[in-house]
Amino acid sequence: MSDMINAAVAALNAKMDGGLDGSAKFVIEGEGAIMMDGDGVREGDDEADVTLTADADTFQSILMGDLDPTSAFMTGKLAVDGDMGMAMKLGTVLS
Repeated sequence: MSDMINAAVAALNAKMDGGLDGSAKFVIEGEGAIMMDGDGVREGDDEADVTLTADADTFQSILMGDLDPTSAFMTGKLAVDGDMGMAMKLGTVLS
């Protein structure tokens, strides 16, 4: 597992206050994938209700609060595949 994935898992676990109702996958290009579900956050590449894909710089900016996830999506820096409602819920976790 890459250092980026390790740091992202730790940061997302700290931001989550309880489990997620459903599942989501973050694909960080060139680094790997992170799963979020009712059990928390972990490295993994399982099937999910929604998959969000971004490069490492974009994901880092979102995670640090420097880039709004909605803005990243609207400008094409963040791709969303699957349940858009779940993606919107994740926006509150990432903010």
